[in-house]
Amino acid sequence: MISAPTLNALLNSCSAIFLTAGYVQIRRKHVMAHRMCMVIAFCCSTAFLVSYVLYHLRAGVVHFEGQGWIRPVYFTLLGTHTVLAIIIVPLALVTLSRALSRKFDRHRRIARWTLPIWLYVSVTGVIVYLLLYHLYAPSIA
Repeated sequence: MISAPTLNALLNSCSAIFLTAGYVQIRRKHVMAHRMCMVIAFCCSTAFLVSYVLYHLRAGVVHFEGQGWIRPVYFTLLGTHTVLAIIIVPLALVTLSRALSRKFDRHRRIARWTLPIWLYVSVTGVIVYLLLYHLYAPSIA
C-alpha cells in the first residue's frame, strides 16, 4: 500500500509534468491539449491538497532529522515552498476562472506569474518529500 506522503509526492510530480506539458502545448498553439493538461494539473494539485490536509490532521507535524548544512537548506526550501503554496491557491483559481470565462488576454497576463510559481511549488514539494521521508528520515527504533 502506498503511504500518504508518497501519494502526495506523486500527485505533485504529476502536477509538474502536466503543467510543463500544458506550457509546451500552448506554445505550439494546441489550445485543446493545453486546456486538458492544465485541468489535469489542477485536479492533481487539488487531490494533493485534500490528501495533504487529511494526512497532517491525522499524523501531525513530521520533524526534519537532518543535521549540519542541510538543515538551513531544507528550512529555506520549505519556507519558500510554504509561502508560495499559500499564494498559488487563489492565483491558480483566478487563472483557471479567466480561462473558463474566455477572458484570454487577462488569463495570459496572470498565467505568466501562475505557471512558474505553481511549478516551483510542485517541484519543491517533491524535494521536501525526498528530504523528509527518504534522505533524512527518522530512524524507527
